[in-house]
Amino acid sequence: MDALLARLWKSLNGGLQWRLLWLRQATFMIGVTGVVRDGDGRVLLLRHRLWPDGRDWGLPTGYAERGETFEDTVVREVREETALEVRVGRPVRVTSGYRLRAEIAYEAELVGGELRIDPREILEAHWFSPGDLPAGLMASHRALIAGPR
Repeated sequence: MDALLARLWKSLNGGLQWRLLWLRQATFMIGVTGVVRDGDGRVLLLRHRLWPDGRDWGLPTGYAERGETFEDTVVREVREETALEVRVGRPVRVTSGYRLRAEIAYEAELVGGELRIDPREILEAHWFSPGDLPAGLMASHRALIAGPR
């Protein structure tokens, strides 16, 4: 039986094999976060309109679109939410274990633009020194700002 299944599998073209594998696997959403710092080491934090009260401050965050690199997601989300331009650096955290979601966070550096928020998603945006972060900042984002221990 195994030999028959192997022969059948090998007789399929690569595109059909890929589609069958895709249907068999879980489909994930990838949340991408940017730890954006300016030249003075301050970090960009946003007060998100759609996040829960009391946990509404956080880093620029969004979901990767199909076919988009995670680095491009950081650039797009920061631009959409703040009109700022960033250069993405190294990844600083990759996590999973959420229902059908994985998360990745990258360091990012401000390279230009003028801060203008998208009021549909963002209530406020400010630069904070890492030692003077606002109440209501998500604990996981506080840890990202602090860096590795």
